[in-house]
Amino acid sequence: MKIKGPIRALGAMSGTSLDGIDGAVLVTDGETITSFGETDYREYSDRERASLRSALGLWHDDNVAEAAKVVEHGHYSLLAGFEDIALVGFHGQTLAHDPGGRGTHQVGDGAALADRLGWPVVWDFRSADVQLGGQGAPLAPFYHFALARWMQADAPVAFLNLGGVGNLTWIDPGKARPEDDGALLAFDTGPANALLDDAMFKRLGKALDEGGALAAAGTINDDIIAEFLAHPYFYKMPPKSLDRDTFERLAKAVEKLSDADAAATLTAASALAVSSAMQHCPTAPSTIWVAGGGRHNPVLMQMIAAAVDVPVRPVDEAGLDGDMLEAQAFAYLAVRVARGLPTSCQGTTGVRAAVSGGTLSRPGA
Repeated sequence: MKIKGPIRALGAMSGTSLDGIDGAVLVTDGETITSFGETDYREYSDRERASLRSALGLWHDDNVAEAAKVVEHGHYSLLAGFEDIALVGFHGQTLAHDPGGRGTHQVGDGAALADRLGWPVVWDFRSADVQLGGQGAPLAPFYHFALARWMQADAPVAFLNLGGVGNLTWIDPGKARPEDDGALLAFDTGPANALLDDAMFKRLGKALDEGGALAAAGTINDDIIAEFLAHPYFYKMPPKSLDRDTFERLAKAVEKLSDADAAATLTAASALAVSSAMQHCPTAPSTIWVAGGGRHNPVLMQMIAAAVDVPVRPVDEAGLDGDMLEAQAFAYLAVRVARGLPTSCQGTTGVRAAVSGGTLSRPGA
């Protein structure tokens, strides 16, 4: 696909929190951000969310097939509402992530979506990276590099995404390209919202701990936190990535606690996982810019700020939309794939060489 200059790319993201689908337009040539376009969101219904939950951790069965239908229908219904789109970046829904074993598994047929929308679609972003020895995650760091340049950062900064799983990108904006040595270091930090949201749903039938109110009323269980921080993942050098259920033992450990104490302990675990991650940064970032749903939880944000030695600020304070950064990232990555530019490198996923991941499907092809 020949791209000359910036185009209107539409990115979509359905994360491990299973709340819904974000759609965002980005005007870009895959290197420089020209402007940010319109956005939209489609919440999953309770039935759709239950279908996705039933397929988590699975690779092939009837539940997986039904989850794929949910993902494809949900994305089409959201994305069809946009206009004047040159290219779509479709991440799909991650059901399982095992880069050292079976690989990585996102459901959703990008070729079928291209036919329905009538626009070319880039999808299956992670497989090529995993096949070349990478973790396949996180993939937003190349976009974070572009954002740091857009923000005119003149010192290293970090972007922290608090979705279902947390991930951190350390950036040296003085480097010319994201794939250059020392430009990026990225990895998953640990649980962010997934375990807390799951606990709220199981215990109270709620999607989340609104405003961190329950956590604020609870007491952190220090013994559970100490066991959590002893997990070998925190001592592993990055790049590294997580499956949504890597810390299932933590989820089981808080089952004996009251609702408030469980919320407080899970929130503290997410915050201290970020603090542990900071030891891997080449230098202390000047600021940690926070995106994702977790930034709306003031208790979580306060706990992170108390645990690290640098300013922690929501990306909205820099003029960005913290709810749409990952959808924008896949719009950006789609353009890079279409141009044959790298989307991951050794510093972001541990892949042996910088690779352009993703499959480009054209309507009717």
